[in-house]
Order: sequence, then C-alpha cells, then structure tokens
Amino acid sequence: MKLKFGKIFAAVAALGMAVCLTTGCDSFLDIQPVGKVIPTTVPEFRSLITEAYVTVPDDRGLASFRSDEVLLDATMSANDLGSYLDIWRWNDDAPDRNTATFSWRQFYHVLFIANYVIESEEMMTGGTTEEVRQMVGEAYMLRALMHFNLVNLHAPAYTACDPAVTKAVPLKLDSDVEEVLSRNTVAEVYDAIIRDLDSAEKYLNCEKWDDGYNYRFNTLSVDALRSRVYLYMGRWQEALDASGRVLKVKNTLSDISSQLPNQYNSVENIVALEQVFTASYARTIKVDRDFYRLYTSSDLRRRKYYNQVTASNIVLLKGGSNTYTCTLRVGEMVLNAAEAAWHLDRRDDAAEYLLTLQRTRFNDGGAAKETAVAAMTDAELLDEILAERARELAFEGHRWFDLRRTGQPRLERTYRGETIVLEQGDPRYTIRIPAEAITANPELAD
Repeated sequence: MKLKFGKIFAAVAALGMAVCLTTGCDSFLDIQPVGKVIPTTVPEFRSLITEAYVTVPDDRGLASFRSDEVLLDATMSANDLGSYLDIWRWNDDAPDRNTATFSWRQFYHVLFIANYVIESEEMMTGGTTEEVRQMVGEAYMLRALMHFNLVNLHAPAYTACDPAVTKAVPLKLDSDVEEVLSRNTVAEVYDAIIRDLDSAEKYLNCEKWDDGYNYRFNTLSVDALRSRVYLYMGRWQEALDASGRVLKVKNTLSDISSQLPNQYNSVENIVALEQVFTASYARTIKVDRDFYRLYTSSDLRRRKYYNQVTASNIVLLKGGSNTYTCTLRVGEMVLNAAEAAWHLDRRDDAAEYLLTLQRTRFNDGGAAKETAVAAMTDAELLDEILAERARELAFEGHRWFDLRRTGQPRLERTYRGETIVLEQGDPRYTIRIPAEAITANPELAD
C-alpha cells in the first residue's frame, strides 16, 4: 500500500524541491504489504534506502560536458545536440528548450529518504541493532554526498569565495516538507557534511559488501569521502590524514590491462554507487583532442580508456554502462594524498604518492616518470599531480569540480566556426540552480 502524502506533495512547489520522481510521487514508499501505512521493519527500511541509492543523480557526469574532456561537433544527432550542446558551450542565458536539466528534484528526493531513515532509527523492528545502525550510517553518508555534490554543482568553489558569506544551496536535514527552504552559505553546507561524516562513522559497521551490493557505504567510505571534502576545502593536513587512513586498509591499484579502475568490481572500488558517465552521455560525446593529448604513447590508459577511430573521433571506453559504477576508489585517494602532501611542503611524500600511481599506468613501469619527477621544480610537480588527476580520473565526474577549485582556467572551444570562451574565473563555473526550482521557490534566487 502506498503512503498517502497528499499534504506533503502539495507543499513541494513551495519548497522548490521534491520528494518524488516523475514516475509517481509516492511510489518511492511503495514497499509495504497490503494494509500497512508506514515502513516499520528493517527489511522495509532497507527497501526504502535502496530506492534512495537508485535515485542518486548522475549530474557529475552531466557537468563533464562543461569541462575540457568533452567534444561535441555538428556531425552528432540533432537530438543529442539539442540535449547537451548548450551545456557544452556554457550557454546558460538562453539554452535550447530541449537542453538536459540538472537533477535538483532527485537530489532532494534522496535527501528526504535519508532524513526519514535517520529520524526512524528508534522505530525500526525485525532486525538487529547492528542492521539498524548500519542503515542509519548509510543515510548519513547519502546526506553528506548529496549535499557535497549539490554545493559543488550550484555554488562557488569553497576555495574561490568567502565561504562564510557566499550563498550556496539549501541544507535539508529533516523530513519536514512544510518548511520553505532558503539558501545556506557554502561554509554551512560544508560544516553539515563534516558533521554527517562524523555521525556516519559512529554508526557504520559493515567493512565490506559483496560485489553487486558495494553501492552501499561501508566503514572505509567515511574517510574516503572525508579525503575529498577536505581536499576541496584546502584543509590539507586533514585531507592527507584521511587519505592515509584509507590507504593503510586498502591500497591496491588495478591492473588496467585486465580491468579498468572504475568498474564496479575493481580491486580499487571503495563505493560503487554512481554511474557517472551513462550510456546516453557516452554515446553522444567524443573525447576532446587536446585532452587526449595529455596521454603519451607510453601511457597504458591511452588505449584502455579510449579508442581513437580517426584523428578527430576518439571514443570513450571507460563509461556507458553500469559496469562502470564508481564513487570512491583507491586511485583518487592516492592523488588526494599527493596533492595534499605538496601543499604541506612534503615534496618527497607528494612525489612518492604520485609515482605509486604512475608505476602502474605506464608501459615502462613508470621509470621515465621517476626520472622526470626527480627533475621537476616544486611548481612543475604540482602541475604534474593535477595533470595526473585529469588523466587517471577522466570521465568519472571529477574534472569539472577540479577545474573549479584549482584556478578556474580559461577554456576555449569551437563549434561551426564560432569560438566560444569560458574566461578564467568566469561566473559560469557555477551552474545555476534550475529555473523550475526558482519558479517554485523564489527564495532560491537570492
């Protein structure tokens, strides 16, 4: 029996958010035996939180269209161009009416479920205390990840603004849908994320899920996400410490001759939740030629990540199906540690973390890289660390976020003879809150 949330859904327009999908507003709670009104048992709540996992948006992949990874050209289908061209050319003022939209509603749908699970801890029956606590811990992790993705899509980068006063996105920390939300500051959102990670750490008790269930958060995922959050905040020691704790437990890098690192069952995978580059995205795009040139002929990833059909047609191989489902993995932890160590003036540690990855990614075992890294100036070493992030984490939803937090460089592209420029520090490095959300809740425009 479905829950009857008429009053809740009447409030959706005022909130500028939704707790429903287009397939049916109350279908996400359609998990009850006939005659029941609300979920009460552990299996029913597990079904509910599974719905949240399924609903996690792929917006980090959609944001990749704005990065320097992606090439669109006039040979592509009219439907695909109608969906993605204006995102790719940063045309936010007057996009085509068919332009794909970012998933504001879905983020808040997931947040609603996460909050409901957290608030329902004491009422769950039919399971062990450990099962209940694990689910509540997963809900805290989902809430942290959703707020993190939202603030990095729709607010200025933490290190490119005054986070204490810069408005970001609304925090949603309860399941009350009567409240009209307004925008919190960047600092408030990040503070809430950190609190949720601290809470999740107290609750999570599953160290490892079997493949196929490893979309769920585990104990190691707390420090893995901390590593990313602190890196984005420029809190280098905490980022390095969190990365180090992860790598003490899990540090094996994939052999990409047999398995790509972002596959759901990769030895690197810590959490396999987000299918970042979906089939529709992968089908649409070509790989930008300049981005492809970041890979030398000795780089094993050049042929494992891509297929160069012609000089102008480079096809992505590391996305396009749910085989490539990855949210947190070892390679990112190594690169987070390298970058954080560099900022802490620990050059030798930064170089060693970098080379740890590069030894597995080049056909000479990284020998040439060892020589090159040893000869680099400090500035060149940081450039190499950031270039290695681009190469290693390509098309996994990191590049646009990395560009935003590391100087917001000038980007230029050409379409049908027209040169299109995103200037350094351009306001379009922040994606606008969708117009439909602002229409529903004008306070989001402030």
